[in-house]
Amino acid sequence: MGFSKKIRGKLSVYWIIGLLIIINILATQWHSRIDFTSERRFTLSTPTKKILKQIKQPLVIDVLLKGNYPSGFKKLASSCDDILNEYKEIAGNNLQINFVSPDEKIDGTNSIYSDTMSALECFPINLTLQVKDGQQQQYIYPYALLRYENKIIPIELYKGKTPLISNQELNSAEAMLEFQFSNAIAAALQKQKPQLGYSIGNGEPVDITAYDLAEKVLKPSYDVSLININKQPVINPDFKALLIVKPTFSFSDYEKLKIDQYIMQGGKVLFFIDRLNAELDSLKIKNQVVAYDRDLKLDDLLFKYGVRINPNLVMDLQCDYLPFDVNGNGQFEFLPWNYFPVIESSNNHPINKNLGYVSGKFINSIDTIESEGIKKTILLQSSVNARVIGSPAIISGNENSTLPEDEKYRSSAIPMAVLMEGKFNSFFKNRLTVTLRDSLQQYEQAFIPSCLNSNKILVVSDGDIVLNAVVKGNQPLPMGMNPFTYGSQREFPFANKDFLMNALDYMINENGLGEAKSKDYVVRLLDAKKVEEEKLTWQFINIALPILIVIVFAYIFQWYRKRKYTI
Repeated sequence: MGFSKKIRGKLSVYWIIGLLIIINILATQWHSRIDFTSERRFTLSTPTKKILKQIKQPLVIDVLLKGNYPSGFKKLASSCDDILNEYKEIAGNNLQINFVSPDEKIDGTNSIYSDTMSALECFPINLTLQVKDGQQQQYIYPYALLRYENKIIPIELYKGKTPLISNQELNSAEAMLEFQFSNAIAAALQKQKPQLGYSIGNGEPVDITAYDLAEKVLKPSYDVSLININKQPVINPDFKALLIVKPTFSFSDYEKLKIDQYIMQGGKVLFFIDRLNAELDSLKIKNQVVAYDRDLKLDDLLFKYGVRINPNLVMDLQCDYLPFDVNGNGQFEFLPWNYFPVIESSNNHPINKNLGYVSGKFINSIDTIESEGIKKTILLQSSVNARVIGSPAIISGNENSTLPEDEKYRSSAIPMAVLMEGKFNSFFKNRLTVTLRDSLQQYEQAFIPSCLNSNKILVVSDGDIVLNAVVKGNQPLPMGMNPFTYGSQREFPFANKDFLMNALDYMINENGLGEAKSKDYVVRLLDAKKVEEEKLTWQFINIALPILIVIVFAYIFQWYRKRKYTI
């Protein structure tokens, strides 16, 4: 009888061990996770899951955050590891993840990651770190490199607003990781680039000032066609969007009809308009600029859709710098130039979510007009210390010889970029002339009085915001870069390019990744004062209390054994 009990006991142990092995094997194939964070930090959005399921070939993501980095970037690397492991749960073995050092060679090549990133114009952050022996410089590449078939796509993991690294900006970078990775994967999987139209019929720039726009933003992701609206009978409805950038000539009713009907058919339009003629070149030559209305004749069209670009200039105490000869002795000093606002977005939309500072030049203010069924979102606006001046206006370089009168800068949140969404009504509804109707019929085009489906229009009251400056040697700078501070200690990488890319992505792509971009991560920082006050209490709870509990249970256990087995 005793022998049978022993056999049964051993069999029970074997059964338990076997059951545990089977459970573990099944758990590797079928398992689930519960996300207890309030912001759903570890839950992938539905669009991301759909994109990951489309990966049918090996896709490699190399994260360049391997090394002895400051704690903030170690945390960013850990967050990358967490989210990419979530990706792998869905994509399977087709997704390969590597954490590499910038000094390592790319698999199968003789190229070093840092050299490849520099060739892709992804430059490192130069950090000054405090060590025992003093200070040391450390270069950090906050990037990942995606490789899929014959495509190589860099992914920027950290976009700081300032040269200083802050916990808030690192936290924002973590919040953007899902969007950054998913957007890059979607671009890699894309078989055909969306078609874009770039208007050139009304004096829009096609010279080197549009180099960064054309070569670095549009061509890598879109199939771009130049279109002269005046000469083309219609705007190609296959264009996913039309860009009208800094026109200098007036638009005729015939051209406005083509733009209007393109919008009614579902075409998206991005207007980057300088209503006033105010150029920096005049300031260099005559030390003054005369700002006057270009008379583009777009006011009525935009008013119908829901906005008005005003014939004025925004001046802001939060602004960029220009060199001025203050004492007239040929020694130039960098002084703030209030006509070049530095714009901080309000993070109220996927387009401006976690966006850095945007640089503008001679910007006009925008008014929103009540229009039924149209949702308006202000994406860019002035700081709390701004003002507007009317036109015509004489702008003199001598203005910077004295400090601005701060009491005049009492306006705040002056709109500079507005997104409109909804079913727009045609500007020509109930006002289409016989001549314009005949022009449509000539090309067998039926007049459309209202949008068939919800549509999007972006209006920005600055054309220079998406153009680039040029320095000596005919070298184009990145979009938004100040040519005067370029190469100096005041050099700052503005987020103009990010703003444009985000706007195009939101308006054109239908992958729904705005859901991933709208995530907010809560910064759960410790209260330093409270930590100091309750330090001993929590040390006792975490260190001494567990030991006391073990001792108490051991005492109770020994007491119970003595009572039970003592004869």
